[in-house]
Amino acid sequence: MKLNAKLSIATATLLLSGVVQAEHKTFVNCVSRSPSGFSPALVMEGISYNASSQQVYNRLVEFKRGSTEIEPALAESWTVSEDGLTYTFKLRKGVKFHSNKYFKPSREFNADDVIFSFLRQLDKNHPYHNVSKATYPYFNVMKFPQLLKSVEKVNDHTVKITLNKQDATFIASLGMDFISIYSAEYADKLLKAGTPEILDTTPIGTGPFVFSGYQLDQRIRFLAHKDYWNGKADIDRLIFDIVPDATTRYAKLRAGTCDMIDFPNPADLEKMKTDPKINLLSQEGLNIAYIAFNTEKAPFDNIKVRQALNYAVDKNTIIDAVYRGAGVVAKNPLPPTIWGYNNSITGYEYNPEKAKALLKEAGFENGFETNIWVQPVVRASNPNPRRMAELIQGDWEKVGVKTKLVTYEWGDYIKRTKAGELTAGTYGWSGDNGDPDNFLSPLFGSANIGNSNYARFNNPEFDALLEKAVGLSDKAERTKIYEQAQVILNEQAPWINVAHSINFAPTSKRVRDFKQSPFGYSYFYGTKIID
Repeated sequence: MKLNAKLSIATATLLLSGVVQAEHKTFVNCVSRSPSGFSPALVMEGISYNASSQQVYNRLVEFKRGSTEIEPALAESWTVSEDGLTYTFKLRKGVKFHSNKYFKPSREFNADDVIFSFLRQLDKNHPYHNVSKATYPYFNVMKFPQLLKSVEKVNDHTVKITLNKQDATFIASLGMDFISIYSAEYADKLLKAGTPEILDTTPIGTGPFVFSGYQLDQRIRFLAHKDYWNGKADIDRLIFDIVPDATTRYAKLRAGTCDMIDFPNPADLEKMKTDPKINLLSQEGLNIAYIAFNTEKAPFDNIKVRQALNYAVDKNTIIDAVYRGAGVVAKNPLPPTIWGYNNSITGYEYNPEKAKALLKEAGFENGFETNIWVQPVVRASNPNPRRMAELIQGDWEKVGVKTKLVTYEWGDYIKRTKAGELTAGTYGWSGDNGDPDNFLSPLFGSANIGNSNYARFNNPEFDALLEKAVGLSDKAERTKIYEQAQVILNEQAPWINVAHSINFAPTSKRVRDFKQSPFGYSYFYGTKIID
């Protein structure tokens, strides 16, 4: 997606030489890379959500700051029918949309905006369904096309959503970024003007910050929404300064030209802990870094090969060398901080001799040659994918498996993975709604082969367990089912579960009340800055 919004002359002057002077009420967030887009329905990654849905948009319900707990947002209340299939949402009144050079709203938020935001993704005949070559990745990963029976306007401030089956995760899923609420009026105006794609490159929402401009690969600007329904943000100006190098981000934070940075270099963490100019916030992440095997492609279609290569990896060395201790060894795809985690599973210890024995049983006594794909970007779950891949490469070579490290540009990497070209490769995932299903279904459900199930894992028994669990409301019953599902994954070994990382947020001393998201996102409403 190409984003062509231009900086104004005034802002260009302010940003002279790429340095933003830290002013009272101006917050500068230094980030590692550009977003892939500004339309949360079209993307499926945290960098883009931070630059769009977390600042510009609202959803019907949202997660309390720093929590996985749901609270009312654009829907001030809701009721559920006795059969658990119909949800009726009472919409908040007096909510104002942003404006920009393309659009000045003539009305406040109402049910039409909710209907548009859902049906654009749900209805293949909707006039916006194919705009921007949209594929709605997360809407499909969450199986909303199969789940939603209808989305109806009852009146201007009431919406009724009917499901095809009960789903215990539904309300939590509505707090996720992909189902942010767009302006139907803005969309209609752009469609009539013949420029519908502007909806996705120049966002209009109801959120606490107004998108003000984007300079490609340099910075993104936001202004506080003065008429925000929950009260104006303390921050007047929010700037995302795009600084790819972690060392440079740290230097800018120390110099006072950044107020917060993402993805600090693990080697700098000890220094940051005692740096008098910095507050180093940390939180255990709802994430997993993993090696996916293409279970449809030889030799990884052989369970003994997958198990062998699990035994071949020294995860403790990876924790020391890649995470510098800021992570924990993973034995399940679920992080231990989420309910439903099966702690009774032993997992795969480092045992090269057992790995060799399993390879021999699989017919590969002399090993084989393959590729390890290396993701080209740093993500919350993995601070150094290449170093991780190099260590795994060395471990596998000790048991006779010789590998070549290959990579592609990030968009191409994911496209090729979804197409099934993968052999084995580094990936990561962060949960988005605090429910175990948000890990197990997207990552291993057979319906998501060709989407987020990169291992192309297909197990009818596993699918049946997920289907059963999501239809139950009792958390204890669901927990037992998810524990069974993890036993299957441990045995089948479609992945190497490598590590769960700790998320760090280094901030300047003038930052107050920034709360880390358990999902790894950066949400700046409620954050304060002082002189």
